[in-house]
Amino acid sequence: MNEPVVPLDDDRDTGTVATTGVDLEDVDLFARGEHHAVLAWLRRHRPVYAHPARDGGSFWVLTRYEDVLSAYREHTVFSSECGAMLGGSFRSVRDSAAGRMLVASDLPRHRMLRQVFQPMFAPAMLDAVGRQITHLVDDAVRVMLEDGGTDFATTIATELPAGALMAMMNVGHAEAHEIVGLTRRMIGFRDPTYVDTTGDVRLRLASLQNDIFDFFADLVRSRRRNLGEDAVSMLIRARVNGRPLPESEILYNCMNLAVGGNETSSYSACSGLLALIENPTAYDALLARPSLLGGAVEEILRWSSVNAYVQRSALRDVEIGGQLIREGDAVTLWSVSANRDEAQFPQADRFIIDRSPNRHVSFGSGIHRCVGATVANVELTAAFSALVSRGVRLSLAGPVRRLRSNFILGTTSLPVRVVD
Repeated sequence: MNEPVVPLDDDRDTGTVATTGVDLEDVDLFARGEHHAVLAWLRRHRPVYAHPARDGGSFWVLTRYEDVLSAYREHTVFSSECGAMLGGSFRSVRDSAAGRMLVASDLPRHRMLRQVFQPMFAPAMLDAVGRQITHLVDDAVRVMLEDGGTDFATTIATELPAGALMAMMNVGHAEAHEIVGLTRRMIGFRDPTYVDTTGDVRLRLASLQNDIFDFFADLVRSRRRNLGEDAVSMLIRARVNGRPLPESEILYNCMNLAVGGNETSSYSACSGLLALIENPTAYDALLARPSLLGGAVEEILRWSSVNAYVQRSALRDVEIGGQLIREGDAVTLWSVSANRDEAQFPQADRFIIDRSPNRHVSFGSGIHRCVGATVANVELTAAFSALVSRGVRLSLAGPVRRLRSNFILGTTSLPVRVVD
């Protein structure tokens, strides 16, 4: 792997490293695909790094697999109530969703909310998700074959979250895509592909979040008049300590479901297809042996690491890698780096569809392991089954465009052509 393109001076005589070239808040670093080199440098030289923040503060960066996994599991040491994303709540110490949204809650509230979510991922619901996505993807692949190509990112990959939302929230195809568009703009709030990037970035993010709340407020009002067996109805019916969820918690957790299900699956599908195209031997093997698909999906999840990092807040002083992290410090767990750690994954920079073991942390670990991991696997399996079962081989038909984000590693355009 190449060294970072930014200047990073390694003073081996004194044992100090000047890390002035490291800027993990630079979204264009990720859009250019140069983040892996910077993270690899940090793993070797500064695995626990105090990163200066552009707002004048700082946050810790954990890059090694062992440290990231440990921090995920140490929920009594690292709180989730600061919010998953840096700057997601105007740098407030406590996220506005703290204790109200599953991903931004600690015990015991987290356990109570997770129990509310569990029925949403029952086998019957997963079967319904799989059937809906298969139907949508089959239609999209058929059109692609007729046309000889498509932009996979916008015509096929987006059908994965749309299908999941249709099945889980009992909404129509158009409504599902409206939700996808809303969450995509919120996550892509720095990307001109999705939003007007002029003006105050924090106000823009807040406005985009409000758009999602407005949509779900209307949906909740409608569903209260006609409750069903969908996820929104489950949130309305839920009781925690014998009490119904406040309206704000219902809305926050609708957003939690929509964002979590949307960004992981569709963007992982894009990254996975690109990896297959760029690794024709793996593509050949998968087409020749469809039984490899299960392992290929796990490698796609490791390789793409769509959710690049999550934020935590230290609940007490703790030492990691010889560095003292103080109570209240912001700590970021970089799954995208942990999933490329050679100490855990031999030949980590190779895409190996039959890699075993493959204990990636793309869904986190511990009590905060993504509750929708099973849905993401269903979505990806359905997408690639549609291609593999038809023996479809694709090649690039134009430049790939990546999302301007350091939080979600997405692909906004992936033009492909069908290879005869």
